Amino acid sequence: MLQAINNNRPGWWKRGNSNPEFGNKAIRDAILNVSQPVFLLDMGGDFAVGHGGSITIGSDLPFDTEGHPLCAYVPPLTPEDLGDNDFKRFYGIRYAYIAGAMAKGITSVEMVQAAGKAGMLGFFGAGGLSVSEIEKAIDRLRNPDNDFPFGFNLIHNPSEPDQEMAVVKLYLDRGIALVSASAYLDLTLPLVLYRVKGIHRSSDNRIVCPNKVIAKVSRIEVARKFLSPPPEKLLAQLVENNLISEEEAELAVSIPMADDITAEADSGGHTDNRPAMSLLPTLLALRDEMVGQYTYQRIPCIGLGGGIATPDSTAAAFAMGAAYVLTGSVNQACIESGTSETVRKMLCDAKQADVTMAPAADMFEMGVKVQVLKRGTMFPFRASRLYDLYKKYDSLESLPEKEILTLERDYFRSGLENVWSRTKAFFLERDPNMVTRAEQDPKFRMALVFRSYLGQATAWANCGEPSRKIDYQIWCGPAIGAFNEWVKGSFLEKSENRKFVSVAMNLLFGAAFATRMNWLKSQKVSLPPGVGKFSPLDLDQINNFMEEQQPVL
Repeated sequence: MLQAINNNRPGWWKRGNSNPEFGNKAIRDAILNVSQPVFLLDMGGDFAVGHGGSITIGSDLPFDTEGHPLCAYVPPLTPEDLGDNDFKRFYGIRYAYIAGAMAKGITSVEMVQAAGKAGMLGFFGAGGLSVSEIEKAIDRLRNPDNDFPFGFNLIHNPSEPDQEMAVVKLYLDRGIALVSASAYLDLTLPLVLYRVKGIHRSSDNRIVCPNKVIAKVSRIEVARKFLSPPPEKLLAQLVENNLISEEEAELAVSIPMADDITAEADSGGHTDNRPAMSLLPTLLALRDEMVGQYTYQRIPCIGLGGGIATPDSTAAAFAMGAAYVLTGSVNQACIESGTSETVRKMLCDAKQADVTMAPAADMFEMGVKVQVLKRGTMFPFRASRLYDLYKKYDSLESLPEKEILTLERDYFRSGLENVWSRTKAFFLERDPNMVTRAEQDPKFRMALVFRSYLGQATAWANCGEPSRKIDYQIWCGPAIGAFNEWVKGSFLEKSENRKFVSVAMNLLFGAAFATRMNWLKSQKVSLPPGVGKFSPLDLDQINNFMEEQQPVL
């Protein structure tokens, strides 16, 4: 029997139609029943759970002979209650939960649809795709049957500014009114164009900005730019090029560059490996500083991504003040992701230490790195070797014969001239200016050839090319290992059972459970370890515990 060793008695409980229940299971079930309050009682020195009835807080004596000392009280807390209500209203969603935009369509149309139908917000992973591929995704998501909000990724690519502008113009032409801006080191002309195009005053004199931006940042200097109005220099350039009107430029100084900011901690893909515990509070403080400096109509929200993989980490994010949480790595192992079944199974076997940093294809020459899976693939080693060769030599022709033989045999499985021919054909369609520059600059030509391996390594992984498994580039952070540890022994351990909504709702529901447990602990209640453990539940079980709420689709 659990001993009520807590001497802190905030009040008294009076029985209703039900008798108190004793034991670990009764207490655990009460905490799991997130739509109902928890009344933890002292029944002759033993803990018990009261159902229904009424309580008096702060009374020194019971109000009648049937009263029992109240050791702790926990109010209802459902997954829908987590996060910032303004954020949820602003985007028309039920849960403060975002499916992050993993590039190359890994956050697929199917995943965005699953998120939207469940009351969450999904961003299609447009990074690294051609304009025509992105347009096909737009066509599928702009289906009249899809009556939920969604967004598309807008990724910063310093080496291909024309591609970024082409994507922005596509979004503006097709009415994509929400983007996830990622990997930005500085604000760019295309991004500012997207943000301010169409800005106007409503009939009640409020500023209306039709294009919304949620920016992912991990550096305070970049966050400051997104929390500031668009730079006047770039606005003037847009006016000069007849891309926006003078009125749009004048109104733009009254809005922040981003509606909201995601603090991107140690994540998969582009990351600065920032610890969430220090990053989120810093950006929250910066937001408050910037709001004090500028008079915005709406206060930007700060969410957290990177490392969101268990109920406890999700609960911690909200406890630190995150307006919402964003997931990525755990989503890639879900059946709706745009990668291969082979990759999903590799991710299901990953541990927290099975990740490392490797050169990024889109910012290769700058030395920027992305976080990838290292278990079961040689990609990180080979990508790093390519960057070392790029730094040491000035052209393909200057490479030692031994290095050329290794590259042609193991990396490209083709002669370097053939590789350049294919790379040239790719960029002639995507961005001909790159080819012109490469033909004038041998070192840049070498960079494009090396980048072709990095780009294809993602494609091989996404399509599950068996002959190239050793070269798979799989973006993920240590979150995937934490998730795998948590779900071990449950139905979510197997890749075929990892549906996006099941994963998301278990993180949210588990976060509500963990938060209620912590509220008990804060009232000096000590419970056995097993009572506070939350294991994955199927959606029917979650809906049963949320019986007063609408069911999850």
